[in-house]
Formats: sequence, structure tokens, C-alpha cells
Amino acid sequence: MVSTPYGAVRGRYESGVAVFRGIPYAAPPYGPRRFRPPEPPEPWDGARDAGAFGPTPPKPPYSEAFAQYLSDPVVPGDDCLNLNVWTPEPGPGARLPVMVWVHGGALTRGSSGVPVYDGRSFARDGVVLVSVNYRLGVEGYGYFPDAPANAGLRDQLAALKWVHDSIDAFGGDPDRITLCGQSAGAISIGALLAAPQAQGLVRRAVLQSGPPEAAERDKVRRMVRRMATRLKIPATAAAFAEVDRELLLRTQAEVGRLSSPVVGGPAFGIVVDGDLVPRDPMAALTEGGAAAGVDLMTGWTRDEYRLWLVPGGLLERLDRLGAVALAGAMARCHAGAEVPRGYRALHPEAGTAEIVGQMVTDHLLRVPLHRLADARPGSTYVYEFAWPSSLPDLGACHALELGFVFDTGDVPESRKLAGEGAPQELADEMHGAWLRFVADGDPGWQAWDDSHPVRVFGDGDTHTAHGPRDAELALWAAAVTPPESTPASAPADGSPTRSTELRSVVRRLRLPGAVRRH
Repeated sequence: MVSTPYGAVRGRYESGVAVFRGIPYAAPPYGPRRFRPPEPPEPWDGARDAGAFGPTPPKPPYSEAFAQYLSDPVVPGDDCLNLNVWTPEPGPGARLPVMVWVHGGALTRGSSGVPVYDGRSFARDGVVLVSVNYRLGVEGYGYFPDAPANAGLRDQLAALKWVHDSIDAFGGDPDRITLCGQSAGAISIGALLAAPQAQGLVRRAVLQSGPPEAAERDKVRRMVRRMATRLKIPATAAAFAEVDRELLLRTQAEVGRLSSPVVGGPAFGIVVDGDLVPRDPMAALTEGGAAAGVDLMTGWTRDEYRLWLVPGGLLERLDRLGAVALAGAMARCHAGAEVPRGYRALHPEAGTAEIVGQMVTDHLLRVPLHRLADARPGSTYVYEFAWPSSLPDLGACHALELGFVFDTGDVPESRKLAGEGAPQELADEMHGAWLRFVADGDPGWQAWDDSHPVRVFGDGDTHTAHGPRDAELALWAAAVTPPESTPASAPADGSPTRSTELRSVVRRLRLPGAVRRH
């Protein structure tokens, strides 16, 4: 039993590790609190049972095509702003390093209860692991005229403050907190590192397959307006708060069905709000000196794009489209023709889908993460995960590294993406690197400098390569065109006119429903 600022919680010992699940860090975000910033939970008397995961935030299910690879359990209930703690030594004074995990899922799916994120291995090895739930989709990232933006990010900040104030009682050191997240979780961490309200709360950060960025407010506003049109209500938080949750989720899924990392489209995202996010997070971290004393580790998987393209057969469709798919990728990435020509020259054996996928991966991930590392030499470590899944066509896809980082390759949910035969020695190496970074800021390889050292996991023996992506990334420096501005004849919903090439590719892809709904 451990005391928190709001009451005592009773956990369980599991294989020698103390586990506390479903601890509320904020009040249920419903009723008058819906679409509002998080508020402290009501204190409770006695010991609150913390043996089971708490409710998960409302979210639509993955489509059948993606559900075969990704798990996303649902726990019903309103008290969804909760967190979990795994610790080897509950009680004050132990001063163990702390890792706070922020899950991914495009800010619309995911939860702290995904079995791949089980914190037992980190606790077994001397780290207090905390995983967090936060509001998703329109309830967490809708942009309204009558409510503060970024409610889901505000939830994460509230959880981080709870950890800073409470983790000593669980054996953790509040001065050695590492924020760690993947995909949308990494993007969230970039925003938190740049947020003035979070300064001093974080010692280190790990950004896996997600750069610091802010979405265009108009892009997020279009999602809200299109949902409002379907629901026949005003595009206000007050009106959305009156809508049944299930209807809201179905409408959100319908409106976002054409969005994907490859073809773009309206989507939810963190926006500059003048408050929690006062400026673009990348600019704040690379030019504004934000989080100057925070050590960083960041990286990607070799074939990120394959999780976006393989489910539903999009990989084969792009190969058939050929030049049209390349034109669409150029429009998506605001790139000139020199970029795909350069990729063709560097990878003459690659098919169209691979060229498109690597272009989009570099545009979305590697280019901005290189920029981040270049701005913070000496305190940044970069990795690449290259081990290919044993499942057909997935390669070293987005999210595949998670079972290795958490050393949870034995759970069925990890095998859904990795297949059978995932090497334990690779998990030992990756998990060990994350442990070392969380403990003392040095994962075990050369920090970033002008030689661009990248630690490569899963491509033969683990090794450090210097500048392995420099040739591709150099193509972007001189060949990227500015995004199109919104013309006066833009559609009535405020969406900017897309290029002819991108509209053509969206039509000709004929995305199956399974992919659209992801």
C-alpha cells in the first residue's frame, strides 16, 4: 500500500515486482469537464484497489486489416485519466530512475493497457515505469472556439506533474524522470519538452519514430467542421459535449477515413495555442533553447512505412500506379522532381511503393529528427531499428521495436507484429540501451556530432554506422518546395485545394475500407 496526494492505493506483487494499475491522476473528463482542461481527482478514503487497469479513453476500434497486427484493449468507464506504476522497491527514499511512457496511436487510438507496454522488465532491472492514459481524438485534440486546445496534451502534463509530486512514494527519483514515447507519443513528448509549464519536470527524453511538430490549426479545424456537418450541430465544444460518445466515435472514424501518413488528409494533432504550446515545438527546441539541459535519444525503424502500406494491400496498389504514385508522394512531401529521381538513383532495385514509402518516412521522420539532433550535438543519441518481422512484407516496420524495448516478446500481442522467432539477444541489447539511457543518460554509443553516428539494431551485429541516411536526406535540402497556400477559391469548409497529382492518387488508390478507417 502506497500513499498518493489523493489517497492510498493497494497494488499487487507480480513476479517480485510491485504493480499499481488504474491510479487516477485527474478527475473523469465528462459532464461539465468534457472538452475542458484536466482537474484534480476527488480524494478518497481508505485504500483504493489498484489491481486492474483503469478505464481507457473513448476511441474507435482498429479496422480488421490493422487489428491483425496491433492490439488495443478497451476498458469501459468514465475515470479514464489514470496511470500505472511498476516498481521494484515501493516506498520513499529508494531514488530509482523513472521512465514515463506515452503511448502512440495517431492521437486517436491506443492506451497504457496494451500488453506490449508491460513495465515488468524495466522494474525488474531497477527502473520505476509509469504508463499513462490521456484523451484521444476529438475529445483530446479537437480545435474549438469555445474551449482550450490540446486537452490530451494537458492530460499528459497533469500526469507528469503527478509523477513528479508522487513518485518518491513508489521508490522513484523525481529528479531523474525520462519521458519516453513512440509515434504520436513521441510527438507529444516533443511538445511537452518545449512547453514552459513542463520545464524542470524532465531530465531525459526518448522520441521513437515521432518528431517535435505542430499540426496546422486549419487541418484540425476541418476535422471538427466535417464532423459537425455530419452531426448537424455547431462546430463548438458545447455542442459536441451534448453528443452521445458512440455516435461521436463513429462520426470521427467516418470523417477521418481518408487520412493516412502517406496521402495526408485532415487529422487531429497538437496545435500552437499560445498557452501550453506557445510556438512550434521544433522551433522552440532547435532555435529557442527550450529543454536545453535535457538529454535526448531518438530514432526510427528502417521500414516505418510498411505498417502504413501493407494492411489492406496498399503496397501493391502503389507499385501498380507507378509514376502517379510518385507524383502523389511529391505533392504530399512538397518535394520537387529531383527528390524521387535521387531516390531512384540511390536505390535502382527498389519498386515504386518502396521509393514512395521511404520518401514519406524521410519527410515525416528522418529529416526533422536529423534537424533536432544537429541542433543538440553532444547530448543526443540516434538509433535505427532494422530487424525485419517474420510476417510477410512488414520488414522493420513502424512500432515493431516496441516489444524489444520493453522486452515483452513473449506476449502474444508482440508476436502479432513480429511473428515467431524474435531474437531475445536483440531484445537484451535494445532494452539494455534504454535502461542505460534512463539511468544515466548514456545508452552506450557515440553521441551525435558532425559524423552522424547512428546505432543500428537488428542488421547483423549491433553496430554504429556514420551517416547511413545522409545521401537520401541531402536530397531534401535543396529540392523541397514550399507548401501550397490556400487560394481565395478554397472550399467552404476551409480546406486548402490539393494539387491535381495528390487528388489523382487518392482517387486511383481506391483505398479499401479497412485502410481508410485506420
